[in-house]
Amino acid sequence: MIDLHTHTFFSDGELIPSELIRRAEFVGYKAIAITDHADTSNFDFLISRSIRVCSDINKRKEIKAIPGIEITHVHPEDIETVAAEARKQGAKIIVVHGETITEPVMPGTNKKALMSDIDILAHPGLISDDEAELAAEKGIYLEITARKGHSITNGHVAALAKKHGAKMVINTDSHSPSDLITLEYARKVILGAGLNEKDCNEIFINSKEIVSKI
Repeated sequence: MIDLHTHTFFSDGELIPSELIRRAEFVGYKAIAITDHADTSNFDFLISRSIRVCSDINKRKEIKAIPGIEITHVHPEDIETVAAEARKQGAKIIVVHGETITEPVMPGTNKKALMSDIDILAHPGLISDDEAELAAEKGIYLEITARKGHSITNGHVAALAKKHGAKMVINTDSHSPSDLITLEYARKVILGAGLNEKDCNEIFINSKEIVSKI
């Protein structure tokens, strides 16, 4: 399992980074990104600490730990600036908190995120055709999520991604060790979104490709 969207107690998760990473390693993860919730108040703080702990972990563990952030509830007009600065400061994975239907995310977030230098648009909710097409053009991955609530629109996201040729990844958006999943469970989530076994294999390959470039 490769999971590129997780949280620690540096935002709203339950565990310190090293314990979350160890828990993930224990259940069979090959790579994990630490992507705590970030806005202009804390992204520099988060990135520096994520880089340090991931560097320490990568010296001694078989699992690959990746420093990143999730830009969350930032005004759409500011996403591009925050993403660019985060990249400059060393974030290897930049996720944007998409327009999930379970939270009051500002309209326009999906589109502005897809116009920025990011890697993954998380739980994009009722993403539009134009946005899915833009994701395909920009090479930004759309997330199929195992997270309760956010996963309600997985089928819609999957259908539009397939229609427009946008690449997908599966992540957990883990906030607790109980949110971590096995590769087999990830497969079930993907199939539950209306995709097939070929799509499933391609999604796993997509995650490997992202990690291989880091």
